[in-house]
Amino acid sequence: MHSASLYHSSRALRNRADQLTAEASRHAHDLAIRNEELRSAQELLSAAQQREALDAERHRIARELHDSVTQYVLSAGMIVDVASSELGSRREDADDPDELADIAERLRGARDLTQHAVGQLRSAIYALNRIPERQSPQLPRLLERACQLHSRPGLLVELRLEGSPVALPAGGDQSLATLVGEALFNVASHSGATRAVVRLSYQPQEIRLTIDDDGNGDPAALRTQLSVASAADLDGSHRGLVNMASRAQELGGLFRLRRSRLGGVRTLVEVPIRNEESAWQSRR
Repeated sequence: MHSASLYHSSRALRNRADQLTAEASRHAHDLAIRNEELRSAQELLSAAQQREALDAERHRIARELHDSVTQYVLSAGMIVDVASSELGSRREDADDPDELADIAERLRGARDLTQHAVGQLRSAIYALNRIPERQSPQLPRLLERACQLHSRPGLLVELRLEGSPVALPAGGDQSLATLVGEALFNVASHSGATRAVVRLSYQPQEIRLTIDDDGNGDPAALRTQLSVASAADLDGSHRGLVNMASRAQELGGLFRLRRSRLGGVRTLVEVPIRNEESAWQSRR
């Protein structure tokens, strides 16, 4: 009986050790995912900071060109005009009118050069002060990385793209990619799903993102959790849902949780496409 007791105890300890090992492996994998997401965010942040520094330097140079160089060139042109006028008034009394005429011609050439220089400076100032155009679309590439990152044995993550990609203002692509990463993290950690499909659709008036899974999640329960967490999240739980909803709202979009055709949960995000730069800037 003593041997049997020891045997059952050792089996129980072994089972417990296996459970702890599996849990540690899952936490290690989740940590690796979070670290990769953090690295990606840091890369984009560094690029954004570099762009901000370049923009600041461009504006500084434009200001210096306007306040100093342009003024000097304009002053030189005015001096040339005054000299030409005085030279013309003295031509009749001069001993050599032809020589004065030659000097006047040279002054007119100098005046034309100063006017041309001012035009070039103003063009440069305009170019330096222009709002940079939107960058090439990054969202498809970021979503491809997120899908690869969250794929694991037992969970297949697919990415489907529809329409022609449209570039978003700085931060827009990364914000949506982070949202998708959070949704996939929830699928991998809590739903028991074996398959997830991320669909990115560029439509004429909006960007539509869906994350579908075949897990056991309940969209109605998730909506309730989101509502409660948004109102008073005392223990910090379900912040992922709140953060996803907030990211969609910051871009002027909608965030919904529905039943997926795959059987699990569908996370739906719809973000309007604005042609006017100011419409995006007002939300940032």
